[in-house]
Amino acid sequence: MLKGLILCGGQSLRMGSDKGLLKLQASTWAQTAADKMAALNIPVYISVNEQQYTDYATVFLSPQLVTDNSTLAIKGPLLGLLSMHLAFTTTDILVLACDMPLMEPSLLQTLQLQQQQQPQYGAYIYTNQSMPEPLCGIYTSKALAAVYKLLIKGDLQKHSMKYMLEHISVFSTELGEEQKKCFRNFNAHAQLNGL
Repeated sequence: MLKGLILCGGQSLRMGSDKGLLKLQASTWAQTAADKMAALNIPVYISVNEQQYTDYATVFLSPQLVTDNSTLAIKGPLLGLLSMHLAFTTTDILVLACDMPLMEPSLLQTLQLQQQQQPQYGAYIYTNQSMPEPLCGIYTSKALAAVYKLLIKGDLQKHSMKYMLEHISVFSTELGEEQKKCFRNFNAHAQLNGL
């Protein structure tokens, strides 16, 4: 069973306001990302921190919101991903960061297809010049359980998504030149001219 997760729980310090709630045409960035996952016919959830919950509850239904798990002593995207894993321990998770508004649904569908055709891997991601793009990918429940175990035992030295990938089996696809723009993330107002 695959579920989608839009990562919105960052601090958005450089942007100065919550990126997930910024508007792209009529929709928030979080809703835009969720709509792109809708093409896959999977349930979609929104990862938020406790401070964001009230604001996001005005845009999304409460059952869609997954708040960072306070028992996890980590930060960043991995916190959102593992919080979702602990809420749905038998579920594979398709992750997409909310600050990639140029993402094409076809790239998400390709990940889903790859998982169906090569089910033995723990993660399915794209690479850009051989470097992983971990904020758009599928992570299996089995792989996440192994990562969580490492964390609990104190054996996960770094709490980054890229470091996590070193501990699970990964199926990766190199991005073509035209696809690279889909992975552009926007962190500051000055960059928004590109939209």
